Amino acid sequence: MHPRAIAETAPDRPAVVMAATGDVTTFAELDARSNQFAQLLRARGVRQGGSVAIFAENHPSFLEVTWGAQRSGAYYTAVNSHLTPDEAAYIVDDCDAAVIVSTRQLAAVAAELDADRVPKAHTRLLLDGELEGWERYEDAVGAMPTDPISDEAEGDFMLYSSGTTGRPKGIKRELSLAPLGEGVRGALGLAVALGLGENSVYLCPAPLYHSAPLAWSMSTQRLGGSIVVMDRFDPETCLQLIEQYQVTHVQFVPTMFVRMLKLPEEVRARYDVSSLVAVVHAAAPCPAEVKRQMIEWWGPIIYEYYSATEGMGATFINSEEALTKPGSVGRAMVGVIHVLDESGHELGPNEIGTISFSGGPRFEYHKDPVKTAQAIDDEGRGTVGDVGYVDEDGYLFLTDRKAFMIISGGVNIYPQEAENLLVTHPKVMDVGVLGVPHAEMGEEVKAVVQPMRWEDAGPELEAELMAFCRDHLAAYKCPRSVDFMEQLPRLDTGKLYKQELRRRYWPAAT
Repeated sequence: MHPRAIAETAPDRPAVVMAATGDVTTFAELDARSNQFAQLLRARGVRQGGSVAIFAENHPSFLEVTWGAQRSGAYYTAVNSHLTPDEAAYIVDDCDAAVIVSTRQLAAVAAELDADRVPKAHTRLLLDGELEGWERYEDAVGAMPTDPISDEAEGDFMLYSSGTTGRPKGIKRELSLAPLGEGVRGALGLAVALGLGENSVYLCPAPLYHSAPLAWSMSTQRLGGSIVVMDRFDPETCLQLIEQYQVTHVQFVPTMFVRMLKLPEEVRARYDVSSLVAVVHAAAPCPAEVKRQMIEWWGPIIYEYYSATEGMGATFINSEEALTKPGSVGRAMVGVIHVLDESGHELGPNEIGTISFSGGPRFEYHKDPVKTAQAIDDEGRGTVGDVGYVDEDGYLFLTDRKAFMIISGGVNIYPQEAENLLVTHPKVMDVGVLGVPHAEMGEEVKAVVQPMRWEDAGPELEAELMAFCRDHLAAYKCPRSVDFMEQLPRLDTGKLYKQELRRRYWPAAT
């Protein structure tokens, strides 16, 4: 399965539609342009196993670059388009990219990715404009033949962790170098199971630099479906696009659910979303009440999977199971789940510990054997540091990231529980809960809230939210104080950047 086959049978079918402009790239164009990029890679000395970096927003040419690298048997690293020059340069240099592709929109940062910062990159290509030290992408790639390279083979992405708890790490899997269209890994199996096919329309509401949107978009194109790419997520625009393009599949993060549910009822009712066949969410914990409301609104077509870019294991849960087991992320779909104590001993049902998987695909952290060893124990069980438990029926429940746990007076508190509750309050748009210094208890629980209306921020809302928590949670889990921010530091991938919040209260620790 590969876009080339679609280009041969349905050349004029849309492969990519840019939501903001309506610009269309057909499968014939995607196939030809990705061939040209693969030809350029070979001409510039990038062989199988080589490395390419793409530092771009959701651009019309984003996927022709990734497909060109994929079909050349290379690793390709999509770099977060919001990074500073130092952050972007670290990733581009660390991934050993010989070729960098960027855009006019990001030229100010791209200009800093020079030979001094990223000396291994001998080819720099800029889309839509000119920049000193960079070649015009259109000229360099457009001069290449549209025929396939002679040694096509499946490559893979090597993406970097978000860095919410430290320096980003390159997540590297061994290349299969299988013939094009064979031995495909990742989201494809789940996509097929959820009905994605040549008549499907997949909406991509998130940045393509993140693993899930990139994997789902490329899987859709392998199967012959069209994708509609949003520049950025907006809740009402999302609903309008579902109606306009008769979207059948979409992958969200829970904050997007929250923002759509916070729309006025008359706005939500304005758009026809009956074309939807399957809606998948992942990347961050989803409050059970938020999921219940989405199922009530859209029907039992909401699915969740829990995994990580590392891909060592995964779980899956459908709507019916989610209503029966509220808060669960499902049962094992890839690998075997283990819940371990601090000594690495396996815990029983309903006992909280570190979540690990065995039996799934292998990975390593690029150039970091120490971090790889910390993530994979002697028995081959891999973890990304999430904490939770498995019930007596084999359903996994997440409590939080180990790094986010609050220890107050010797008691372990997982902030996710209070976050999941507070976000359901009608006056709350977003919330982060964390531990802050306390002279006697070591830490105390604080909530940082982004209110629906900034004018509501103040002592009255603080008291209302603290009382709301006490009505639903044990007192020790509830915030002792509430601060307000106009915008919480949440990544485009849906993850709350807690390091940024912690800097407000623990400057020396970060």
